[in-house]
Parts: sequence; structure tokens; C-alpha cells
Amino acid sequence: MKRLYVLALLAFLAEASFAQVIIHPDPYVAGLVEAVSADSVEASVRRLAAFGTRHTLSETDSETEGIGAARRWIRRTLERYAEAGGGRMEVAFDEFPYRADGRRIDRDVVMKNVVARLPGTDPNDDRVFIVSGHYDSRVSDIRNATDYAPGASDDASGTAAVMELARVLAGERFPATLIFMTVPGEEQGLIGARHFAEKADSLGWNVAGMITLDIVGNTLGDNGTKDNRTIRLFSEGVPVTETERDAGLRRAVGGENDSPARQFARYLKEVGERYAPLMRVKLIYRRDRFLRGGDHIPFSEHGFAAVRMTEPNEAFTRQHQDVRTEDGIAYGDVPDAVDFAYIANVARVNLAGLVNLALAPPPPQKAGLWARGLSVDTRLVWEPPAAGADRVAGYYVLVRDTTSPVWEKKIFVGNVTEYTLKGVSKDDNFFGLQSVDAAGHESRILFMKPIFR
Repeated sequence: MKRLYVLALLAFLAEASFAQVIIHPDPYVAGLVEAVSADSVEASVRRLAAFGTRHTLSETDSETEGIGAARRWIRRTLERYAEAGGGRMEVAFDEFPYRADGRRIDRDVVMKNVVARLPGTDPNDDRVFIVSGHYDSRVSDIRNATDYAPGASDDASGTAAVMELARVLAGERFPATLIFMTVPGEEQGLIGARHFAEKADSLGWNVAGMITLDIVGNTLGDNGTKDNRTIRLFSEGVPVTETERDAGLRRAVGGENDSPARQFARYLKEVGERYAPLMRVKLIYRRDRFLRGGDHIPFSEHGFAAVRMTEPNEAFTRQHQDVRTEDGIAYGDVPDAVDFAYIANVARVNLAGLVNLALAPPPPQKAGLWARGLSVDTRLVWEPPAAGADRVAGYYVLVRDTTSPVWEKKIFVGNVTEYTLKGVSKDDNFFGLQSVDAAGHESRILFMKPIFR
């Protein structure tokens, strides 16, 4: 079924001689979005739930039950997708030992992230984008590694969405690298994600964006509200890695709502709603839900732009519960309570954002607001990206009021390295900058800070 895609932005051509840039959805990306299958998602969720429990400390030798069987099935399935896509996608276990910690891990254990890597085609473009879900599950007692714990929404839903992205994209080619990852140990303290974030940092990877999909399956909340058109997107404001110097500059110019994670979230909202217009991406200005956490946090702690997506109205009768009926209330995270079409739409939102980023040129460099002297005008200066500059057709200058949660104007300024907004106050507005190619794929957003060069 064909969909009507709407790109809600203001695009102004400053000069008629500027190169033409497509500002409507790319049919190629739209086709990939359409390829996401709710039936495929359902099959994955039901298969994961059928392993009985996927507790991090559960059975590893059985082929039918426990976390060992689950991770081997995930790997085999991803390998099948890789083969169908021509063999470019690399699938492997990221294996590591974890010692008993006296808290939620009572014995030494070997954990395995399942990682599918789709390498970028541009050897000079080192950007890596990661999307993850956690494949472990639990019941009410966090130490109970044997009882039935289907974990359909938490988090077979996110795992299935990640696997579906890998299925659709395995045969595609993008300049930047995409990683589709499923991790264990989330319920015991974000262990799998923490290991991978440390690895990415130690190897010097340029992780330009990380998304975790966690609890993205229920559309009927315990509050009685059914909403299958909204996904919540959490992002931190002040980066946990902020230095004292950075903090001083932030206080001087503002920017508490303009961290790399928050710009990443705004990007995913704009592009996701462009290609999946039936979905609303609701920005939540918190790192995670109130006093809670997820697998994006270790990536934030290592200085990467990382965000979390979660269903709009959580069902706590489903999460971390023994499967039972009590006082007429059904408890437990079972597949029949999951909305598979909704999970597919969440996958579409993420696919659109990740593919646009992977296709886009890197962002410009050495960019900022010219800060020598006072002026009623606002002058922005920058340099082309160090890699992929040949793919740049021009740049977008973004403008918003200081109280606006999202960018309000998007001005195409051509393939130049500076632009002056006449009569636009630096006091009353915030500014951003993106590279864009001729097909309209935008880079991540740079928040413009003072520059004195």
C-alpha cells in the first residue's frame, strides 16, 4: 500500500544558482520502510517467547529452552538474513566473561552479545550507527532463572525490531556502518551494553548515534489508554561527560537542551515522522524514565549520542511479573498482549532515521556562530566535512526560538562555508547546521556554539 509522506519543514533557496536539493522523501528509503513486515516481527517475538525463559543465568546447553538457545537462534536467523543479502553483513557473538557480583549475578557466567555489522562502503567515512534490543527476560524475582519468563514486550519486541531492520537492510549499501545488536544482562545492570560501549570506546570508534529499543510492544497501558500511534523518545540534556570548560560555555550561551543526544532525538523525530506519518515521535527530555535506566546509558557515559525508545503507556502488570491471573487481573509479559503492527511501525521510524544518516554525508566541521563584535545579524561559519565532502550538495541552517523543543526553520543555503541571517538575534534563537546531499539525506545536527577564529 502506498503511503502519503509529508515533510514538515521550511526550505528557502537563498540564491537561484544553488544546486537543487530534494526536500521530499526519497523513494528508495520509502521502499525500505515499506519492506518492514509485521508478520516477520510477530514470528520473531513468538519464537523468542517460546524459549520459556531468557534469564541471563538460565540454561545454555539446551536447544529449546533458556538464553543459550535464544542467542543461538538469533545468530542463525541473522546469518540467514546476511546470506540472503549477499553476505556483506557480518554476524558474530561478542563473547565476554562476567564474574559473580554478589548482587544480581550469583555465579561466574559467559555472556554473548549477538552483533550483525553492515560495513560502510566509504573507507574514509568512519561513522558507526548502532541500534539495540536486549534479549534477556525475567520474572518477579530477578534471581529466578528457571520460571516461565516470555518477555514479549520487555524486550522481545525491541529484539524483534532490531532483527527486522537487519533483515530489510542486509543487502543494502551505505557509506557509513550500521550495527544491529541484541544484548543480554540488561535486567542485571545493563551488562551486555556496558561491555560493548567500553569496547567501542577503547577501539576509538566514531559512534555517531546509538538507539536502544526497549519495551516497544504494548499499546494498552495500565492506565486504560490505548495508543498505537506514539513512541516515546528519551534523550539526556547535559552530557554526563561534559567538562568544566564545556559547562562554563553552556551556561554562558544556553544549550541545556542541545546535547548531541538531544539533537539526535530531534533528528529521529523529524525523519521518522517524514517516512512513517502515522506515528508520532514524542520527545521526552529525560535520559530515561523516572529513576529507571536502559542500554543506551553506558553509551552516554562514554560520550556517545545515545537515546531510548519506549511505548507511550507502559503496562506494569506485564513487566517483571510472574505469569498468572490474580483477582481477575492477568499478569505476565505474554505474546498475545503485544501489538505486532505497532512494533513494525516503531521499526519503520528507526529504519528511516538510520538509513538517512548512513546515506548522508558527515556533518560539517569547525562550525560555529561568529562571535567577534556585536551585531544585529547572525553569521555562521564552517568547513566541509573531512570525509564525504564530495557528497555534499549544500547545508541546512536550522533556527528555533529558545523555548521551542524542535527546530522551527530549515534554510537551505547552498554549498557554501558561511551564511548570515540578517536581523536575526543571537539572543532570541538557537541555531543548528547540517550537511545534505542531492537526494535530501541530512547529516546529524550540529548545535552552533561561539567561534572566534
